[in-house]
Amino acid sequence: MEAALLKKWEALAARFHELTDQLMDPSVVSQPEQLRKLSKERTELEPVAVLFERYQSYAKQAEEAAQILSDPSAGAELHTMAAEETAALERQRVELEEQARPYLIPKDPRDEKSLVLEIRAGTGGDEAALFAGELFRLYTKYAEKKGLKVDTVEASETGIGGYKNIVALIEGKGAYGYFKYEAGVHRVQRVPVTEASGRIHTSTVTVAVMPEVDEVEVHIDPKDLRIDTFCSSGAGGQSVNTTYSAVRITHIPTGVVVSCQDERSQLKNRNKAMRTLRARIVEAEREKQEAEIAQNRKAQVGTGERSEKVRTYNFPQNRVTDHRVGVTLHKLELVMEGDLDEIVEALKAQQQQAETAKV
Repeated sequence: MEAALLKKWEALAARFHELTDQLMDPSVVSQPEQLRKLSKERTELEPVAVLFERYQSYAKQAEEAAQILSDPSAGAELHTMAAEETAALERQRVELEEQARPYLIPKDPRDEKSLVLEIRAGTGGDEAALFAGELFRLYTKYAEKKGLKVDTVEASETGIGGYKNIVALIEGKGAYGYFKYEAGVHRVQRVPVTEASGRIHTSTVTVAVMPEVDEVEVHIDPKDLRIDTFCSSGAGGQSVNTTYSAVRITHIPTGVVVSCQDERSQLKNRNKAMRTLRARIVEAEREKQEAEIAQNRKAQVGTGERSEKVRTYNFPQNRVTDHRVGVTLHKLELVMEGDLDEIVEALKAQQQQAETAKV
């Protein structure tokens, strides 16, 4: 492990023991608010402190084994046992370091937030729209496995089971942390059901993932909003609700428009639309800042545009490839059922390595 991370690990373990002592201090026990604050911090540090104690134990055992190996009078049999123990301790040490690493790198404060998910059909016409629908079902199943709630905000159906675009709120602890790696262009390769000659087509779907923003984080002046109401309608234009419950909100300064007709209550639709609007406005500002940075960086290191494909789903080969980490899985049918863990864990590990390099 890198020296800087090891030093941080040691410091966190020391802080844990310091908190343990403070919580036994009568002056702290008599202050409920202080007691609660310190108890919370200690609880958060306990896993990494326990790991460090085990790490120290292995280091001590390894030191003892090294002494035996350096002692010529110990004998061949004892040397062999010490060498085997050293190898086993080294494996355990490396494993402990990997378990501790997530606690030692800076956390993205947005990871615990709920999110707004947008899926849009790209190139490929009806086939792209069909895959947009399948991708939404994949994400719904993945969210359910993680104990998250999926709530549709806006959907534009094609009438054949696909979506031109679909927007949803995904709520629950750690939601953005699970979904943030899905942003980008997803490419699908397969023979469309409408293809008579059996040729494989390539279509694309774009995914945007935006952490939900609290009202206090972004101020929206009511004067900057135009709010229109209309009757909800289903696929094919059939009336779903004859009251004006559907809501369309336009943020005039940025031109951002959000519609919601999922609920029968105008108030509920308005609340959903406002949550989505806040997330979109903040994301647009963040993308603007990133674009300026990328433009300056592009001349030095080439392109790194978000529009580049992040993942390919190849149905004839039962293959999924994530191009960012070079992971290829030949279990497409399981991935489409929401089994994304292997890919997400690889992407998390890549990010952790990148964060480690900054320490």
